Amino acid sequence: MIVVVLIIVMFVNNVVLINAKIPSESMEKTIMTGDRIFGFRLAYGLNISLFGHEISKKVKDPERFDIIIFKYPDDEKQLFIKRLIGLPGEKVQITDGKVYINDSEVPLDDSFVAETPLGDFGPYEVPENCYFMLGDNRNHSKDSRYWKNSFVTFDEIVGKAMIRYYPSVKLLG
Repeated sequence: MIVVVLIIVMFVNNVVLINAKIPSESMEKTIMTGDRIFGFRLAYGLNISLFGHEISKKVKDPERFDIIIFKYPDDEKQLFIKRLIGLPGEKVQITDGKVYINDSEVPLDDSFVAETPLGDFGPYEVPENCYFMLGDNRNHSKDSRYWKNSFVTFDEIVGKAMIRYYPSVKLLG
């Protein structure tokens, strides 16, 4: 019985859910430092590593504003969590802290950002099968604007953040 329970727990932990503790302030006020969350590994399809082999099968495309857990493009041993802002094939420009997609005159709705973002960045041309990520706490986030490899590939996505369970329950996605 113990072996069966261990196999089920390992399956759920490695294929279905990811349990994460938030280490930094980059997503505040949406997710606070120290919060514990569950992410759903199968939100976009199958993207797992078993016994040193990568298995990746896209079923659904990530959507703008999804909060995603992914392998940090500059060091895939680290997991990061950020909000998806730029989709494949899009041009992302940040002017006076506001995000513009494909030369739109209207900035993206960033009502989830707690303080007024600062700075000018870009333009960034998001390659196919890649995504541009920003933290909700833009003035204190190490995100696509600052990475050596500016984009997260689909294969680096671990899951979609779904629920904060500590210190209180909050749906994220």
